[in-house]
Amino acid sequence: MILIKNANVITMEGQNYPNGYIIIDNNCIKSVGNMTELPCSVENFDEAFDAEGAMALPGFIDAHCHIGMWEEGAGSEGSDGNEATTPVTPELRAIDSVNPADMSFSEALASGVTTVVTGPGSANVIGGQFAALKTAGRWVDEMIIKEPIAVKAALGENPKKVYGGKKESPATRMASAAVLRKALFSAKEYALKWDAYHNGERKDRPEFDFKMETLAQVIRGILPLKVHIHRADDIATAIRIADEFGIKITLEHCTEGHLILPLLKEKNLPIILGPTLGSRSKPELKNMSFDIYKAFEDADIPFSIMTDHPEIPIDRLYLCAALAHQSGIKKETALAAITINAAKHVGLENRIGSLASGKDADIVIMSGELFTLNAKVKAVFLNGQQMI
Repeated sequence: MILIKNANVITMEGQNYPNGYIIIDNNCIKSVGNMTELPCSVENFDEAFDAEGAMALPGFIDAHCHIGMWEEGAGSEGSDGNEATTPVTPELRAIDSVNPADMSFSEALASGVTTVVTGPGSANVIGGQFAALKTAGRWVDEMIIKEPIAVKAALGENPKKVYGGKKESPATRMASAAVLRKALFSAKEYALKWDAYHNGERKDRPEFDFKMETLAQVIRGILPLKVHIHRADDIATAIRIADEFGIKITLEHCTEGHLILPLLKEKNLPIILGPTLGSRSKPELKNMSFDIYKAFEDADIPFSIMTDHPEIPIDRLYLCAALAHQSGIKKETALAAITINAAKHVGLENRIGSLASGKDADIVIMSGELFTLNAKVKAVFLNGQQMI
């Protein structure tokens, strides 16, 4: 067993321990508490790490990025995130493109990011399957927490620009929505045929369809659609289509979400905001502002924060949260956005996002004051092993 002692433990579970301990056993957290209540003496542990009063935080989570799919410093050879040849490609799997040797993984880990949710870009209306990975491993299968974790979809400027530039459909927003609807209608019919076959209601075996196999999991509610949207009207379209088919979605980027807060409050969907640390590089980003975080906090709508790496380097996730705090939100809200909220929004809160018994021992030891320039990462534990 490993002991982290004399830490300012911030659990994200509602109870903190200014002078606390964390016991790690078999890659998981065994217990968390006050040093005065340590269940056995320090000598009983295989290893002991003295935090010397530094903060112990849950490992940071980037709930939307493309790490390993656009490799750092590799140019076009390392660009494997967009199969921009046909607008519907749900069968593509992120893990078949992720390169674990991408230097961004080690940079992420050194900055306290222990979990990434990575996948295809937004060239296609349906781009493929995202995966949740830990940020260290010799090969991608060694890093997987869950795959697939979601199916990527995109509305708005990106697919319109990619296919409109080729003089192909979808070249408009209404065509992108139609492409998405058609795919979901086909998947619904496909799932009904296979359900009838398995239930004995039909004798002939339906024809296998590689694309529809993945989308059937969306129709059945097994996987959510992870929908890239920026403009308020595109957000409303994503919600409209989700309601039509009764499917789960998460709203990604949501740059103009502050313009339709009543709708988002009513629907109570997982929302992953960002990246805000960047330029307004295309028309649908014209209303991008750090003020969005305060608007969501004031409306009592939970959110998480992404880097969209490589759009913003993934080792700047903590900085993105710090700047959100400086824009007016509470420290607790900003920290939740890269820990427990991020875990909830990707459906992994049973394993990561907080420091609690039974969860993965992904822990960041950080000195200084939270969300200030003097805060420094002293150590990072991943699956109970000290990596930094």
